[in-house]
Amino acid sequence: MRFALAVAATLVAGSALAEPSGTLTLYTSQPNADAQATVDAFQKAYPGVTVDFFRDGTTKVMAKLEGEFAAGQPQADVLLIADTVTMQALKEGGRLMAYPEADTAAYPDGLMDKEGYYFSTKLITTGIVYNKNAPLKPTSYADLLSDEAAGKIMIPSPLTSGAATITMETLTSDPALGWDFYEGLADQDTLASGGNGGVYKAVAGGEKLYGFLVDYLAIRSREEGAPIDFVFPKEGVSYVTEPVAILSTTDNAEAARAFVDFLLSEDGQTLAADQGYLPADPAVQAPAGFPARDEIKLMQFDPAAALKNSDADKMRFSELFGG
Repeated sequence: MRFALAVAATLVAGSALAEPSGTLTLYTSQPNADAQATVDAFQKAYPGVTVDFFRDGTTKVMAKLEGEFAAGQPQADVLLIADTVTMQALKEGGRLMAYPEADTAAYPDGLMDKEGYYFSTKLITTGIVYNKNAPLKPTSYADLLSDEAAGKIMIPSPLTSGAATITMETLTSDPALGWDFYEGLADQDTLASGGNGGVYKAVAGGEKLYGFLVDYLAIRSREEGAPIDFVFPKEGVSYVTEPVAILSTTDNAEAARAFVDFLLSEDGQTLAADQGYLPADPAVQAPAGFPARDEIKLMQFDPAAALKNSDADKMRFSELFGG
């Protein structure tokens, strides 16, 4: 195990490399149970560190953090939130500490910030959910533009959902889809509203038959008997990665680096899988219900370009779908 080897190497290096200690403050958008499990597992690996954490949605976490920045009193040492676009904004604003020594050798190209300012910890992809009673069984985005799907589609709105913003930026930058695809969805009288929870309820309840949904919500619900199915479209999927980063103002950089190391270790990636998410490390087995990792095609995504374009793209989306 990479994590075990890293610990062994630290011990061999001698007393000059003391175990991290003190208090570490985490701001995270993980669900409460996941956040607590993550903190518990880290503290078990590093018993000298006590972790305090604040948990809310990414938007509210960032609002709290921005208020602290404005007051000159940021409290967080590490940040674990939904998407790389928000992390890219923090990086460009000088709010993150680089950690280029982090061990990312096991991870595919494109998942980590090249300069080591933020690190992907899992893959939460967005694919197509459909009601099992739907006449059409889609396998591609193009299928949603068929006559059979007209008036029967719901998608999360990027005006309210960060994952939907990533999906919009990913799909519109794909040469085979682009804005023509979203214009086609608008022509289908697609309902764009709220977040993933609303889409799930509409499709599972039969109000709509097709939609975009994050993988774990669809797969967990399907495994529990919900009347839905989920596909990873053949063109590929968009994804958020729940990145972790160290704040440049941290008071405990040693413990903060250990927290990053833990999440990227085999133990940390196994924890993500145990929580029901697709690990970012392709060598760690996915949870039950997921296809083999090599069957999931990840579409190209550029956080810096998305950060630059997202405001204008949201306006364009609003013109097509309202809101």
